[in-house]
Parts: sequence; structure tokens; C-alpha cells
Amino acid sequence: MDHSSISLITTVAAGFGAALVLGFLAERVKLPALVGYLLAGILIGPATPGFVADMQIASQLSEIGVMLLMFGVGLHFSPGDLLAVKRIAVPGALVQMGVTSALGMGMGLVWGWPVGGALVMGVALACASTVVLLKSLEASKQLETMNGRIAVGWLVVQDLVTVLVLVLLPPLAGALGGHVVETVGNQPLWVTVGRTLLQVAAFIALMLVAGRRLLPWVLWQVARTGSRELFTLAVIAIAIGVAYGASALFSVSFALGAFFAGTMMRESQFSHRAAQDSLPLRDAFSVLFFVSVGMVFKPAILIQQPVHVLGAVAVAILGNALVSMLLIVTLRYPLNTALRVAASLGQVGEFSIILGGLGLSLGLLPAEGMSLIVAAVLITIAANSFLLKAVAPMRRWLLARSEWAREMEQRQDPFAELPMSTERQYLEGQVVLVGFGRVGKRIAAALEGRGIPYVVVEIHREMVEDLRKAGKAAVSGDAADPTVLVQAHIAKAAMLVVATPDALNVRQIAETAHTLNPAIEVVLRTHSEDESTLLRNENIGRVFFGEEELARGMAEHVLTRFAPGEEDAIPAHA
Repeated sequence: MDHSSISLITTVAAGFGAALVLGFLAERVKLPALVGYLLAGILIGPATPGFVADMQIASQLSEIGVMLLMFGVGLHFSPGDLLAVKRIAVPGALVQMGVTSALGMGMGLVWGWPVGGALVMGVALACASTVVLLKSLEASKQLETMNGRIAVGWLVVQDLVTVLVLVLLPPLAGALGGHVVETVGNQPLWVTVGRTLLQVAAFIALMLVAGRRLLPWVLWQVARTGSRELFTLAVIAIAIGVAYGASALFSVSFALGAFFAGTMMRESQFSHRAAQDSLPLRDAFSVLFFVSVGMVFKPAILIQQPVHVLGAVAVAILGNALVSMLLIVTLRYPLNTALRVAASLGQVGEFSIILGGLGLSLGLLPAEGMSLIVAAVLITIAANSFLLKAVAPMRRWLLARSEWAREMEQRQDPFAELPMSTERQYLEGQVVLVGFGRVGKRIAAALEGRGIPYVVVEIHREMVEDLRKAGKAAVSGDAADPTVLVQAHIAKAAMLVVATPDALNVRQIAETAHTLNPAIEVVLRTHSEDESTLLRNENIGRVFFGEEELARGMAEHVLTRFAPGEEDAIPAHA
């Protein structure tokens, strides 16, 4: 077979092969594999000698990569993650994106770019990478902490704003100096934008009314066949089919269509399986997306325009990080939170590339702009792991030399201690309930039903604020910190109930409680059988293992039906 006629196969083979080698090398030097994928694209692109992959085919493969990336974002989008930190994440992300976008846009205008290109550059430099952030937080065990949740919520707002920009950019392209997407005669701009928003609203309404019921129903019908490959095929067909249909019928971008397909799929009881089964294909095509982006990068820009590269990197790292830090401090969060969240957001990634690619296709962003965005992605992602590691020494350095930093670190959180007006029943003989999630809320409801006083300890400050407004006794902070348990008056409490599933801190919380109050009774929750066995052997407290309690409850129901009076024969635990 003539190799010139199989450009799809050669492009995919070269892309995957180069990405595998360079991604592996990137991971070995403690860099995200994404950096290796971008370098692989540079290697097989026209900017370097040797084999050159088919740019047109790579572009179409990258579109599939964008669809599946956005589908994955929608599938994991949780309104709860955002609502838990909404009071800091929403205003913080909006202001940070506005300031950083203005800095990037101003920089583009100084370089002599048109307004449209400068605007795309500014917004692209204000979007942190979801992939990099989650991996960094997981590696540093910060994902479930207050700092990690704030960073994730902040990123959710960034993603939603960027999706809105992706929707509005095509109809605005003509007014910003780019290509007119469709012929609209002499209609004014507001009519074009209004029609676009109406089309988007119609698509969203259709997805909320029909898609929300139809897509989970389709998954259920396919799952009933018992065929794993059919289920995976259904998930991918829905993701790409809805994305294409949204574009063909409503003139909505592939990215937005795929994002909403993911959010609607989340309504299904099979959402977790859908995410798991589609992950290999999503990962494969996202690799090809990053490879195709690397193909349009021109490494010569690092030598020809080093000042421009440094400017883009400075806005992406310093602009995002400094603005975020100042905002968080202004909202009265401690210095440690400000530093960690700022370091997490001091990078740009996949959304920046998607936005830059759209700007390039619309004739808004000059070719050098795309190369600058890719350079900023490469450099900021490579530097992010070092930036996160620098948080602890930077905090120590600031505390040693700055009175302002010491004041920020020691500032009093109004929700970190109970009000002076708290009734005595919540200060002595009370139950200290750690965690107010799904399990914690049910325990609290049971305690209220029996008139038993309790104090909630919750790491989410916003949730504590809501509890206070509802007249509940609650303190904000990590229960693993002894000072937080002290503020909950653990020394005179009758019982400690740990309803959080965080197995890492359960033992520490229990040990701290016994140190502060040797007579306290401790009740613990765990999801791990090994952890439950270990805790029981250590005799720290009464341990409830989720699966074990579920099995016991189901067994009691069966015995009540078939052998009344025999429920007591069920062992408490294995």
C-alpha cells in the first residue's frame, strides 16, 4: 500500500509513538506527561526537520480530543463542589480572570496586536489547567483539604466562564476584526449575539428537558444487555453525537455540546461507570489533541521573541497567582490558604489551548499568539510543581521577615470559635460531630429529633456560616488540628462522632480527642476494612465500617421477614 495514502495511520502512529516516549521521559523528570505530549507534537510538526504529520488530519483528531475532554469535564462537574466554596470561589475567580485578562490584553495591545487577538490572549492566560491542578493536589494530598476545595471550586468557575467565552467568540469575531462566521447581512451586532444566545438557550433547554431523561434512559437500556463494549460505545456515541448535533442544529460549539452531554450523563446512576469505561478513549484522543497543538508551535519564537514569551509566562504565573493571593487575603482567609491556592492557579493548560485554537481559526489570534500560548503552557506547567513545593519555605520566609504576614497568619476567623452567646448545653456534655456531609446531616437530624445538643466541626467555612445562620452551633476548621477541637469544647464533651470518610485523619482526630478528654467516647466512620480492623485492635473507639453496616442492615431485614426474633444472632462485625 502507498504510504502517501494512509496519512491518517501514519499521523496517529507517529503521534502516539512520540507522545509515549516523551511523556514517559517527562514523568521520569517529575513533569506532567502533558509536557511530553506537546513536545511530541513539536517533534512531528513542520517546525522541526524529519517526518511531518498531516496537519489537516491532526486538526480533525484534535477536535475529537476537545469533544472528549469537555465531555469528561461535564461528567465530573459537581455543583456541590462549587456551592461549598461559592462565597470565595465565585467572586475570586471572576475578579482574578478579569484582572489577568486585562493584563494579557494590555500586553497584546502594546505589542501592536488587534483588539480581538489581544482579548483572546488575555483570557487564555487567565485559565488554569484542570488536569494539572487535580494531579498536583492529589500528589500533595491537598485535594480534600479546605485549600484544595477552594482551588477546585475556583477552577470550576473559570471553566464555566471559559465555556461562555467559547460560545460568544464566534458571533463577535467579525466585530473584533476576525472572520465573520456566517453571513448575516447588515444586522447589528446585538442581533447576532442575541441569536447566538437564543440558540445556546434552546440547546440547553432541550438538554435539560429531554437530554436529562433520554440520555440516562439510553444508558440504562444498553446496560441491561450486559455488554461492556456496547456500553462504552454508547457513552462515546452520545458524547460525540450530542456535540455534533449541537453544532449542526443549534450552531453551538463542539466543546459546549460535549460539556452538556457530560453534565446530563452525570444524572444517570451509571455516570461513574460511564466515566471509567470511556476514560481510555478520552485519554487517547486528548493525547492526540495536545500533540496536534504542539504541531502548530514554532520553537523559534523562544529565540526570536524572548521578551514576548517572558511576558506571557509572567502574566500566567505572577498575574494569576498574585491576584488570587490578594483576593483571598482580602476575603479574610489565612496566609497559608492564600499561598497554596495562588500557587495551584499559577499555570495555564488545556482550556487556554482550546481558546487559542478557536481564536486562530477565527482569524483573531496571530500565528505567533498561538505559539506564545503553547510556550506559556509548557513553561508554567513545568514550573508549577516547583511552585507548589516552594509554598512552605516561602511561608516560613514571609513569617520570619514580615509583620504583615504574621498578622495574616494569626488573624481570627469569626467562625473558628463558638460565639460568646452560645448556650451552656453546647459547651458541656454535648456531642462533637465532625463532618456535615450526607452521613453527618443524618446523624445531626437524629440528634435533633431526640433533643441531644451537638456542635458541628466542618472544614468548609461557608457551610459553617450557613449552620450559624440556621441557629446551629458550629466551628470552622480541620478537626485534626487540636485548636479546632478545643474551640468545639471537646474537653467537656460526652462523645465525639467522626462522620467524615477521610481515613488519613480519623486516627489523629481520635487520639487528639482522647488527649484533651480521656473520658470521651469516640465513634468513628471508615470505608476501609483494613482501617476498621486496625482501629478496633487499637481500641480507639466504636468503629463503623460502611459495607459491614450495610450488610448488617440488609441481613436484619431478611431475618425479620423469614426468622423473626433472630436479628440478634447477626455478629456486630466480622
